[in-house]
Amino acid sequence: MNESEKRVVSKMIAIYCRFNHDISQGLCEECTELHNYAWQRLERCPYGEKKPTCSSCPIHCYKEDKRLQIQYVMRFSGKRMLFFHPIDAIRYSLKGLKFKDLKV
Repeated sequence: MNESEKRVVSKMIAIYCRFNHDISQGLCEECTELHNYAWQRLERCPYGEKKPTCSSCPIHCYKEDKRLQIQYVMRFSGKRMLFFHPIDAIRYSLKGLKFKDLKV
């Protein structure tokens, strides 16, 4: 369920951690916690495979502090995804455009 979304969020958190926490391989403790939380939320998403991007989703399933944290990570990593994972970045952007009308 939501495998592409999981892959993208994992890559975004990895990019953020590598640039901000001086980790050459894997994730620091803070980013591992955020990663696990994000995957848990994705697995429980009521939209399943038809899930819109989080920014377009009418349901906010993250706790406030985690939502702010993942927003920061995604803003930071989104631009860099084009360089490190261009295909995923383009797919994610197109998915966001597809669900733009759902945004509340």
